[in-house]
Amino acid sequence: MPTLMVSVSGIRGIIGDGLFPQEILKYTSAFADFSGNGKIIIGTDGRISGDMVKNLVIGSLLAKGNDVIDIGIVPTPTVLFNIKNLKAVGGIQISASHNPNEWNALKLMNKNGEFLSPEENKLMLSNLNSSSAKYSSWNKLGKLSVYSKGLEDHIAAVLKTPFINIRKIRNRRFRVLLDCVNGAGAYSMPVLLKKLGCDVIEFNCEKTGIFPRLPEPIPQNLKSTMKAVKKFNADIGIVVDPDVDRLVLITEKGEPFGEENTITQAIKFYLSKQKGIAVINLSTSRSAEDVAKELGSVVYRSSVGEANVVKKMKEVKAIIGGEGSGGVILPAVNFGRDALVGTIIMLQHLLEFGGTMSELKNILPKYFIVKKKIELGKANPDTIIKNLQKKYSSGKVNTEDGLRIDFDDHWVQFRKSNTEPIIRCTVEAKNKKSAESLAEKYLAELKRYF
Repeated sequence: MPTLMVSVSGIRGIIGDGLFPQEILKYTSAFADFSGNGKIIIGTDGRISGDMVKNLVIGSLLAKGNDVIDIGIVPTPTVLFNIKNLKAVGGIQISASHNPNEWNALKLMNKNGEFLSPEENKLMLSNLNSSSAKYSSWNKLGKLSVYSKGLEDHIAAVLKTPFINIRKIRNRRFRVLLDCVNGAGAYSMPVLLKKLGCDVIEFNCEKTGIFPRLPEPIPQNLKSTMKAVKKFNADIGIVVDPDVDRLVLITEKGEPFGEENTITQAIKFYLSKQKGIAVINLSTSRSAEDVAKELGSVVYRSSVGEANVVKKMKEVKAIIGGEGSGGVILPAVNFGRDALVGTIIMLQHLLEFGGTMSELKNILPKYFIVKKKIELGKANPDTIIKNLQKKYSSGKVNTEDGLRIDFDDHWVQFRKSNTEPIIRCTVEAKNKKSAESLAEKYLAELKRYF
């Protein structure tokens, strides 16, 4: 069965098996009508199918009468930044993020330099069938231009992040093992790190667009990267996904810092400088709430998905936010997950802390998260989640995004993914043994409904 996933996270599918040219044209056309007349920014994450998809997208936008500005192979946050920087009416990043080589996607962004909100996404999709019938005449077609300074402008803004002392970071000369999985990070992260005076050891930073391993930056996919951190005596390992919106860190011992700890340490650092509100999603560790409470601040939660986090951040006027998958959102620079921003905050935090990455990890609240997933096949995820809700109706239940049940010693969440045809089961507890045992228990529960 062809795989095409349409959600608040974009239009995502396997090339030649769901994400067909006609689908790309159809959704691009609807996005053009939603965005209205004006410039639209286009970027890609460098994967092999990127040029094919980009050419279809550009052709469709020009046919609708929109001018297109191609900023090349860049991080997703660079597209977000340049929408406002170049006064465009929207943007499309062609990237399937952490999905493997065979996938690609259209990440759709509004004129504010943000991902489409759930309401905007719904409005765009309501015109899906009629949009393909409306195109411009020969003398009203859009024009294509290339802007080669999009990444440069974004990096310049990142270097102006509040509370960052560039001179002191440069003087520290951090030794960094950098893994960009041969994606857009290979074009951007070495540039940023060298501007910060780092000694950069490039690992999986070839500009081929072919991922040498599964691209999701989780520990089981990073075994060789972790070994390399230790082998080269790096102070820190920095790993990004193909479109550079997720930041995952490795300690000097070659051990995971913990993808959940990326946002926890960023919140701890930023709220120590400026009192305010933070936002995380319902799948993110309790540790972020703990550090915010210590600093006299408050954390709100949203549904999973960058657009949902940003929506909540705007509602509560948050000064920082993000997701436990390694996404840091700092409105002072960009209203979207930005691994470049996360990196500069991490280096400043480590500099001020004065110790090692493993020592910094040890002073953060200790929780253990176990993430499981199960392929949907022909099963209905909504029916499964409703059945689980009935079973656990006596607990502290939250149904804002799938089903989350909080207990004193742990929490569990079941939710259908926005990016893959799976149900995710996430469990967090105070120790590893409990988290793993509970995760197996809940996964067994889940399997009974298949």
